[in-house]
Amino acid sequence: MSVSPASPAPGRFRWTICGLLFGSVALNYIDRNIIGILKQPLSDELRWSERDYAHIASAFQMAYAFGYLFGGRVVDRLGVKRGLPWFVFLWSLAAAGHGLVSLIAPEVKLTIDLTWLGASAPWVLPATVLGFMSARVALGLTEGGNFPGAIKAVAEWFPVKERALATGIFNAGTNVGAILCPIVVPWIYGHLGWAATFYVTGALGIVWLALWWWLYDAPEKHPRLSAAELDYIRSGVVPVEEPKAKVSWLSLLRYRAVWAYLGASVLAGPVWGIYMFYFPDFMQKTFKLGLAEVGGWTAVFYLFASVGGVAGGWLSGRFLGLGWSVNKARKTTLLICAASVVPICLAPHAPSALVAVLIVGLAGSAHQGWSANLFSVVSDTMPKQAISSTVGLGGFVCFMTGAVVAETIGVVLQKTGSYSLIFAAASLLYVLSLAIVQLLVPCIGAPSGKPNPA
Repeated sequence: MSVSPASPAPGRFRWTICGLLFGSVALNYIDRNIIGILKQPLSDELRWSERDYAHIASAFQMAYAFGYLFGGRVVDRLGVKRGLPWFVFLWSLAAAGHGLVSLIAPEVKLTIDLTWLGASAPWVLPATVLGFMSARVALGLTEGGNFPGAIKAVAEWFPVKERALATGIFNAGTNVGAILCPIVVPWIYGHLGWAATFYVTGALGIVWLALWWWLYDAPEKHPRLSAAELDYIRSGVVPVEEPKAKVSWLSLLRYRAVWAYLGASVLAGPVWGIYMFYFPDFMQKTFKLGLAEVGGWTAVFYLFASVGGVAGGWLSGRFLGLGWSVNKARKTTLLICAASVVPICLAPHAPSALVAVLIVGLAGSAHQGWSANLFSVVSDTMPKQAISSTVGLGGFVCFMTGAVVAETIGVVLQKTGSYSLIFAAASLLYVLSLAIVQLLVPCIGAPSGKPNPA
């Protein structure tokens, strides 16, 4: 029996699953952000230069792009129940593995011969840098499976009208993790040292794994899920033709929806990296703030962003509850989010730090709402066994593009010393992305799940 969208939901156990996903995302961001918080004490103790730290940061970015790509594929093969906890377990080991670098003496250096690649001289770097690079590569490769797995879980556990809201809620874990990290990590470091900080935070993943094995199963098999709630979850599903054979990466490119998602990932996806890596620097340089003030405004920014992800997900669900089509609800919400980013071009000219944070905070909030709905477009349009692979492919191109964007920003800042051009470009990228989505997927809910030549 189908449940009308206007009917009250019979049971709420699916939100427990959403809570588990929120927890994995928060842990994901804590484990990846620790090194940024400890950058200065690590550099002082281990005698790193700025270039040494840059090598470590770059190693994670590249590995995370490939982790996203292959992580989605693995989750589609293993399923959410087995695939996602494997990734959490492995990245928890990688996070704790950073602490093992404390066994290497800071004065030990390694010489790596790269002259065969055209380098003018061998590459000499501290052994601790190579140790951290190895740990960051392992972390990036294993953390990449988290988001594709979470999106697939939402597609299995939530009806169409609630998917964007559920995605916004679990995606808010990124901001909660980013807020908790600068609060918790310095305290652990002050009491136990940097090696133990990595051990403790890595161990948190084991707690999550215990909860996962206790609470998670597929909806059709879950003993705590009522038949009425299962029926509600299956209500309003957009018909998508399920392929008879396993979906290959090459065959994904036959779907217009995949090209739309890739286009939006290349254009709008890397903008979040601007907020994450450059917002503190923007505030410090523009308003001449101290470290404590910058940290406070950064926390406010992430609070804004967490609200936006939930609000953006709720809004499209509200539109669906009013009887709107999936196409109209998703794209209207995406348009509102895209329009909310446009004023960011004014941030470098704001008269005060507060006004700048309000402008950039609105843009960051809109980005999270945009992401919640764009992820939902994937689950609305793609076959179930291809959802994680599609999200993984989009993440791969997003983070690869993000690496190029980061290099470009460095050049712009070095030449102009201003964020005006950077924010001006960012203000238009979401509108362009939505235009691509509209062009390639003019109607979500039509037979868009069938392969269409791109």
